[in-house]
Amino acid sequence: MKIKLLNLVNTDLPPKIFYAGEIKPEDRRAVAIVGSRLMSSYGKKIASDFSFYLSSNGITIISGLARGIDTVVHESALKAKGRTIAVLGSGLDIVYPPENAKLFKRIIKSGAVISQFPLGTKPYGNNFLARNRTIAALSLAVIVVEGKKKSGTISTASYAAELGREVFAVPGPITSPLAEAPNFLLENGARIAKSPKEVLEYVKSINLTK
Repeated sequence: MKIKLLNLVNTDLPPKIFYAGEIKPEDRRAVAIVGSRLMSSYGKKIASDFSFYLSSNGITIISGLARGIDTVVHESALKAKGRTIAVLGSGLDIVYPPENAKLFKRIIKSGAVISQFPLGTKPYGNNFLARNRTIAALSLAVIVVEGKKKSGTISTASYAAELGREVFAVPGPITSPLAEAPNFLLENGARIAKSPKEVLEYVKSINLTK
């Protein structure tokens, strides 16, 4: 695996990004899809459908390579033969979770795996907050599928709002703890994600030449 260094100036991203794979100009038109590690069957279907549709229509899909929703999102983008970027909370030589090692390699062939952390950095808790900010910064919009109110999912959405990115949330049943995050976001100004087509139309409407 060849590790490359991307030096960035005057962006919302960390000044240095380590990556494996390839970052292309079209990756500027990207959407992050995030959610719970303990997903429901509903969340899994929504994450898969949104990722597949957006990826099939030329949108780069970004997520965090975590168990659950993140894994589904990356796999669906690959199934659609689209581009996907995984953002790690560790060095690129430490795949976390370890069961995603094969997925890690597949993503490198159809996108990139990136990290703001140098090689050897272990996946400690605070690293994931920094990773979540990078996920938001790389995206034009963030879609929250499932998650509890106190979760990394909420932190990614908060960073997105702070950085001026659009936050979409998929509504869920009020009886489900996994619907706490998206329902909370909807109560506080997030856009309802009723279909991937609506997200696509929003992202396509953004002028990237400015």
